[in-house]
Amino acid sequence: MSQTSTATASATYTYVDIENVVRRVKADLAMIADSTGAWTAAEATNYAHDVEVLAKAGYLEWVDVTLLSHGVEVKAVRFEVDTDAGSLTTSRPGGVLWPKVAGAHLRILLNYTNAYTSAAREAMKDKLKMGWVPSYDDSSHSSLTSSGGRNYVSNAYGMQRKDWAE
Repeated sequence: MSQTSTATASATYTYVDIENVVRRVKADLAMIADSTGAWTAAEATNYAHDVEVLAKAGYLEWVDVTLLSHGVEVKAVRFEVDTDAGSLTTSRPGGVLWPKVAGAHLRILLNYTNAYTSAAREAMKDKLKMGWVPSYDDSSHSSLTSSGGRNYVSNAYGMQRKDWAE
């Protein structure tokens, strides 16, 4: 579900709720980085920072991370923002020990809400740690099989994690 507010959290969740949810996403990113060896801990932390900044501003729709081996998808996870997640039960992070593979590359894609205009991008540029560029990569994971997921929720703010594997 897309979040359309731009600068403030709704009455049903706060910035602290967003921080609580992103902390779980950050734990997953750190585990993915550590188990694959394809990102450093600092890279995972910087990606999580940008996810939090964009989420707090209402600009984030989803985050997609894919492990590729010589360009072929091996595993993937998507965190979809849900601003009406009060009925979901929260899960603990984890279950994302990914393999070390030859030719490993982790790709992270972000999808933004319509509120992330060119003016918003310019305003956010100095707040982000990673250099984000447009991508036209296929993130449907059609070569993988859905393998479950988890929900990360704090009050009405959440991210639904969907997993795919070979």
